[in-house]
Amino acid sequence: MSLRQGPLGERDFLLFFAARLASGIALQILNVGIGWLVWELTADPFALGLVGLVTFLPAPLLVLPAGHLADRLDRRLVAAAGWSLAALAASGLLASVLAGAGVVWPVFLVALLVGSGRSLAMPAQAAIVPSLVPPHLLREAVALASMAFQGSIVAGPAIGGLLWLLGGSAVFGAALSGFLLAVTATLAIRPRPPAAGGEAASLARLLAGFGFVRAHRVILGAISLDMVAVLLGGATALLPIFAKDILEVGPVGLGALRAAPALGAVAMALVLARFPLERRVGRTMLAAVAGFGLAMAGFGLSTSFPLSLALLGAAGAADMVSVVVRQTLVQLETPDAMRGRVAAVNSLFIGASNELGEFESGVVAGLIGPVPATVVGGLGTVAAALLWIRLFPELARRDRLVSEPSPA
Repeated sequence: MSLRQGPLGERDFLLFFAARLASGIALQILNVGIGWLVWELTADPFALGLVGLVTFLPAPLLVLPAGHLADRLDRRLVAAAGWSLAALAASGLLASVLAGAGVVWPVFLVALLVGSGRSLAMPAQAAIVPSLVPPHLLREAVALASMAFQGSIVAGPAIGGLLWLLGGSAVFGAALSGFLLAVTATLAIRPRPPAAGGEAASLARLLAGFGFVRAHRVILGAISLDMVAVLLGGATALLPIFAKDILEVGPVGLGALRAAPALGAVAMALVLARFPLERRVGRTMLAAVAGFGLAMAGFGLSTSFPLSLALLGAAGAADMVSVVVRQTLVQLETPDAMRGRVAAVNSLFIGASNELGEFESGVVAGLIGPVPATVVGGLGTVAAALLWIRLFPELARRDRLVSEPSPA
């Protein structure tokens, strides 16, 4: 795709792509390093889950104002400020490791800073894309931006696992470099004036996205099901335990375990690009969520590293089906004037499922052990998919992604 026809041109989109890839890889490297470090310092599943909770805490406070801020200020500066906070967090961990600190509390402060930086940067970074390309190339530009995100999820954990062989300083130094690269590339994009006619912030405008989602039950059902599935079935926080104590594959194996779901997601994305979903999309999403739960339950029972990788890849593939249906429904069902605020709500739900899911996994694993916690969570996801058929029949009956016009 040539982007030279866009308002800013190919150079600026390539800078954006580099910033998104660098920030994504840096986040993944940091996640791997934090997880392994916390487990080494504490050997406590609850501590692993607590990292997820602390990372999520800034999101409810920052993500909605950050979306409004991105519509009123220079989006490059907002995104760069967010990644600068993340860079500060990585530098703090680097200094702690170099000083030989053997306490865990600095890690939680770092997680808080990372969550704050990400909540500030992500809405602004996503909002930059439409200003870089003409409308007829926007879908391709969004696809390339998504490719950068998925690529970072695949590459980041593997890089983090390999770097841990050189020590924590190599891991956190690489994360710091990635965030600084993201800041530099973002600021190098040629500036544009803030969006004209932006409305002043008010509580009603910030919360309007919630009202829209609540009133549209297909969207509410899709977003809430995805949230509950990852909240119950996700086991990301427990992967250091599986890598070190159950599968005995070390930090390199941990990187592979974290990358496996993304590899499955990328493979499924290529399949869906070749064979897009046409009919029975609601039932397909429900079946995919149930498949995700079964794969995670199987992972919990596995003691074979190759089988565990395969099951995590299958879980990632099933999750990608759910993500495609959810994101497409949100985009197509939401009017343009509401897309920013609805996207902020969607982002909040995703953050709740990911970070709070890590906290839930850590708490349950501390009570009953990592294997039972993973199996029970996966089976709970299957039960949730069945329950959503009753709670949201509109979603179960949805045939096409594009709504058919009502008969006159």
